Amino acid sequence: MLIFPAIDLKDGQVVRLCKGDFDTVHQVANDPVETAKQFRAAGARYLHMVDLDGARSGTRKNAAIVRAAADVGLKIELGGGIRSMADLEEVFALGIWRAVIGSAAVSDPDFVREAVQKYTSERIAAGIDAKDGLVRTAGWLENAGLDYLEFAKRMESTGIKYIIFTDIETDGMLSGPSFERLEALQRTVSCSITASGGVSSNADLTALRDRGLYAAIVGKAWYAGTVDLAQAVREGGPQ
Repeated sequence: MLIFPAIDLKDGQVVRLCKGDFDTVHQVANDPVETAKQFRAAGARYLHMVDLDGARSGTRKNAAIVRAAADVGLKIELGGGIRSMADLEEVFALGIWRAVIGSAAVSDPDFVREAVQKYTSERIAAGIDAKDGLVRTAGWLENAGLDYLEFAKRMESTGIKYIIFTDIETDGMLSGPSFERLEALQRTVSCSITASGGVSSNADLTALRDRGLYAAIVGKAWYAGTVDLAQAVREGGPQ
């Protein structure tokens, strides 16, 4: 299972939220590029980045930081505010490895299909963020009224092979992943699933690995010191 330590960016700072609530935003590290270097030193080979400014408003503000992080040598998947083919061209020019399409996947599934056709399924992921099983968009602020499993099937039909699933109720809470919803997702689609939200310990990561998840995102748990990233990478298997 691949391990993706996470950097969420807002106004150039490394921040975390609780349950996606922007009123809870707080800085958790001083320098995003130095943080990326710490991840690499621990053995990580991948990095999950979210431009929260882009996710909320559609206007990405952190391109220079993303480019500098890419120079660290990690494979970066980036989400937040990617809503057009022009956006994809811009973010891939920063040196990222994989783009995550979230809100735009709900409003414009044809865009996802076109993105997969142009850049291949290896370089495009669908981000499915859900609260109480219903998909949320616009930085988790808007309820799209879609069941997350039905939406996952819709994404699979566009050619998507990679889905990043976040259960908003667990995000930033160190309460454990949403195992039941992840297992339901695995039964519903054949896509490779990345678990996001709730990881609180190395034991959580082992449990995700043993359930056959493709990858897991480690955010607050690393910043809080409750996950040993080097151990997680070793136990995850070949990266």
